[in-house]
Amino acid sequence: MNEVKLVKKAKRGNKESFEQLLVLHKDQLYRTAFLYMRNREDALDVVQETAFRSYLAIRTLQEEKFFVTWLTKILIRCAYDALRKRKNDVPLEKVTTILSKLDKRSDVVMDLADATNKLDQKYRDVIVLFHYHDLSIKEVAHVLELPENTVKTYLQRGRKQLRTILEGGHFYEGKFI
Repeated sequence: MNEVKLVKKAKRGNKESFEQLLVLHKDQLYRTAFLYMRNREDALDVVQETAFRSYLAIRTLQEEKFFVTWLTKILIRCAYDALRKRKNDVPLEKVTTILSKLDKRSDVVMDLADATNKLDQKYRDVIVLFHYHDLSIKEVAHVLELPENTVKTYLQRGRKQLRTILEGGHFYEGKFI
């Protein structure tokens, strides 16, 4: 069944249609949550909270074709809520143990994820939505409620910061050196 029809059914209260929509987008939701939360358990919690909040608010969705955009927006808000609540840091020993078990390819993925997490929040949001969710600039602007030219600027600056971080640059007093 096509996604727009499922969204229409879900808006009318059909739980099975809503569940099918979540199953359709579960991988994308998890990957995005993991980028923000940096661990499996917290990412799963964010996805669960997103499912709950979106189920309660599905009737407020105005255009069915923007379901994924709308859902991603809810997920980002849930991730930020969870990050605000979480004040504890992961012990260095645990990080070292985990990293030592990863293969080289995973190290590259972790480096990119770590670098993405070091970006300013406004750049990270744009980079994640554009590159990880494959949203167009127009869709990213809609999700983040920003002008399209601002999204383009944030993409350019975010990529530049990512390049600096990945090449071994350091962050000092709000600027990369």
